Amino acid sequence: MSQKALLYELDEKRFALSWNYCPMQRVMQVYLFRVVLVAIMSLGSFGFAEAQVSDQQLKLGQSLDKVYAYWRDAMVSRDYRAWHQVSATHRRVALQNRILSEKGQWPADIFNVPAAPPTLKGLKMLRARSKGMSAKSVYFGKVNFGAGAAPADNLLLVSFVYEGRGWKYDTAEFINLDNLKDVRAQIASGDLAYVDEQAFLPTGVKPPTPDEVAEAKYIAKVYSYCPGREVKVRVNRISKHRFQDNQQSEVIIGGARDGINEISYEIRDLPGYQGDDPITIRVYLMSQVEGIKPIKIYQYQTRQGEKPKAQDSAVFQVNGETAAKILGLR
Repeated sequence: MSQKALLYELDEKRFALSWNYCPMQRVMQVYLFRVVLVAIMSLGSFGFAEAQVSDQQLKLGQSLDKVYAYWRDAMVSRDYRAWHQVSATHRRVALQNRILSEKGQWPADIFNVPAAPPTLKGLKMLRARSKGMSAKSVYFGKVNFGAGAAPADNLLLVSFVYEGRGWKYDTAEFINLDNLKDVRAQIASGDLAYVDEQAFLPTGVKPPTPDEVAEAKYIAKVYSYCPGREVKVRVNRISKHRFQDNQQSEVIIGGARDGINEISYEIRDLPGYQGDDPITIRVYLMSQVEGIKPIKIYQYQTRQGEKPKAQDSAVFQVNGETAAKILGLR
């Protein structure tokens, strides 16, 4: 199995990892690997870019290493209590909500990932910075996911939040530099200007903890096709989604409900876009019964050249007939 195929399989394991294309500030064609459950890494020995890292960053980085090590031990040993202790509250609740929204098993599905966390051995820490209740560390080197050919040098950006008496793991991003070979060469030569851009800096803001949801009765997904646009969608005032210049679907947190469901959206052109492509927003019910196809229960779509609404709200309904179909009862 190739490394990219493995990453796709990880995405299909609904609570593991997602592989998205995402433009970063001032840079085109950056592949972003956002880890909502695990930053796939261990905390073995690794080199620091000592000439570039201050004593303050070095000390912070060493503290963050301990958080990683504890997290990895929890993942490998499938220790929920330890995982709970080392993970940021808002991230834990978000993951729990997603698992329950897909009718998974909580907390067992936390650990159902198809690849063991690889090591950080040989990676260099380029930056470790904190601001307020947040921190980010940046690593450079051959991040090995254990599949395919030997990896090239790429970046890992890892985020933390401060809770109680210490740092907790939040998220990590894998940034593939295959399409940014000039950036790769700059970093290798010691020019770290790229990792000093805004996208690599801690925000200083602690993300809010979402409300917890019960297990969904109906698994539902929101789909968007939005070339050149940003689309923000909210379903039942709980599930928030943001799409940018892509074709993508996301699980609706809380799922769909019997009867009336609410949906609202906002659409805007991204800077520099001058096209008139059609745009689509849909909601599907997803079945867990083999052979039952998804059911489209909402759609907003424009024609080529038609200007989309800047914002709107609507309702869609799950009635008895639709429920019976998706549950395989008729």
